[in-house]
Amino acid sequence: MNIFYDENMPFAAEFFADLGVLTAFSGRNLSAVDVSAADVLLVRSITQVNEILLQKNKSLNFVGTATIGVDHIDQDYLTSRAINFHAAPGCNAVSVAEYVLSAMVVLAERYLLTLSELTVGIVGAGNTGSRLSKKLSALNIKHVLCDPLLAEKSTDKRDFVALEQALNCDVVSLHVPLTREGKHATYHLLDAARLKLLRDKQILINACRGEVIDNSALLALKQKGHALKLVLDVWENEPNILTDLIAYCEISTAHIAGYSLEGKARGTEILYRALCQQLDIMPNKQLTDFLPVPAISKVEIKHKFDEILLNQLVKMVYDVRRDDAIFRQQISIQGFDHIRKTYPTRREFSAITVDLDHALSSDVPHQLGFNKKTG
Repeated sequence: MNIFYDENMPFAAEFFADLGVLTAFSGRNLSAVDVSAADVLLVRSITQVNEILLQKNKSLNFVGTATIGVDHIDQDYLTSRAINFHAAPGCNAVSVAEYVLSAMVVLAERYLLTLSELTVGIVGAGNTGSRLSKKLSALNIKHVLCDPLLAEKSTDKRDFVALEQALNCDVVSLHVPLTREGKHATYHLLDAARLKLLRDKQILINACRGEVIDNSALLALKQKGHALKLVLDVWENEPNILTDLIAYCEISTAHIAGYSLEGKARGTEILYRALCQQLDIMPNKQLTDFLPVPAISKVEIKHKFDEILLNQLVKMVYDVRRDDAIFRQQISIQGFDHIRKTYPTRREFSAITVDLDHALSSDVPHQLGFNKKTG
């Protein structure tokens, strides 16, 4: 069995080596000839899987994307050819939520904001939005959820608000899939008209899909002097992004919010288990078999947990300013894809054990996802 996989899928060789002959590829420029012999095709979000890509392949029986989003997959075409498809829902939800929290911590420090006094509008309450909601709840940060699709489901008992109410919060964080059709399409969800509703000094964070915001309209708004604070991880027309917009961002990065080692590797593991199920094979590997020990694995907190300690703890694990600096320095030299391909290793909060003084009642670090000391 010929297994073709994106070279940026961590531990793909370790997970799939026993299942077939492995071939790694660069995802952006993959051609029909390149994958003509594939029985299994494992991709990330930069590869468009459609009839054009698969026109020369007659043997493919499994396609997997190690990502939450599936807008790069022509699922109707795969169905027409009876090719099984699997995504990795939730694989990098924690990573994206921690990116947002790092950005909020950085901007709170930069502008002397008190996080607990802010309101946050989470637009999109699926895996990622829900993870962010739990972290904000741990910090007693008031927030609302906006998700019309979930609001229409009787099985979801959470309280949802209209988009206009979410857009009125101090911080607006976008976590929707990209959809171009239907009642709740998200393409240019924030168009020129909705962008004008935003106030000066609000914080707008986009870590889902670039096309959810009309980037040209956003640039025009900023060029007119609007004081909206921008955190952009995703952009329209990647990798050929609207670079003029970078100068107006507080934080700008190269679609790496979900790029923690755990987040990417979790996607690999999900696809491994899905392929094992299709092959009727019992999985015998798991992510913990391959994750390395972090450089800093344990922290002891001897004082009452507050926003100063939160700032220090979050930035110790992941300081988004590093990725912002890399992006600004390299985007015009190395390019968007190179920044993603050479992304330095980043761990999630769960890689660190936080030992709290038992005299302190706060369990906030563990609620945020840091490991507890055992034994």
